[in-house]
Amino acid sequence: MDLGIAGRWALVGGASKGLGFGCAQALVREGVHVLMVARGAEALKAAADTLLADPLRPAAATVQWVAADITTVAGREAVFALRRDFDIVVTNAGGPPPGDFRDWDRDAWIKALDANMLTPIELIKATVDGMAERGFGRIVNITSGAVKAPIDILGLSNGARSGLTGFVAGVARQSRLAGRNVTINNLLPGKFDTDRIAVTNAAAAQRTGKSVEEIRKTQEAQIPAQRLGTPAEFGAACAFLCSAHAGYITGQNVLTDGGAFPGTF
Repeated sequence: MDLGIAGRWALVGGASKGLGFGCAQALVREGVHVLMVARGAEALKAAADTLLADPLRPAAATVQWVAADITTVAGREAVFALRRDFDIVVTNAGGPPPGDFRDWDRDAWIKALDANMLTPIELIKATVDGMAERGFGRIVNITSGAVKAPIDILGLSNGARSGLTGFVAGVARQSRLAGRNVTINNLLPGKFDTDRIAVTNAAAAQRTGKSVEEIRKTQEAQIPAQRLGTPAEFGAACAFLCSAHAGYITGQNVLTDGGAFPGTF
């Protein structure tokens, strides 16, 4: 299927690895011009070089990158100094560390809210009106399956991302946006084979006394698909939500978890 977004411009956060890279790769393969953002310059440059060398990248699709902490004002200014108008924005910040809520002070909560709630809101605010004026816009927030099925040790993530989810549920339904072909959706990953789950599994192993391999095998056994997801298939789901065919999907929380969530809704 031609997703109908060749020649569009996309901003992708956390694009140096994991799910962010999967999204950037899927968009580039659709002919989208991508500006990749992440904090680590070395890893980000390597990721950009990988996309430029991708044999499935159309020759016209450009790849740019900027090493910046997009959760800060200075980081966002660095991004928008390169380009202001985007047709597609994929927000993605690394989740807060796992732990026990008894150990989290106010600073820990503010840091989590800044990264996983307020930064996506700032990026939405900076781009949606321009999208509406041009008559096309797609925003996808990478949140977490923990929004629907909270995990005890991920309380910082549960709280911050649930706040973003509530915000999106309202703003996505503004007629001045939805009526101008601008959609805002959340993509909720379950367990994917990324660095993030390695950190979570290490914490679980420390807490339970089991090995990391035991933790992983137990997780896989609990997923109907019997495996962890891949960044490539997550990226494909993201690309569809960014496509010309997804204009009637907005304000939704799309769960990608191999069937792990047991509910109907």
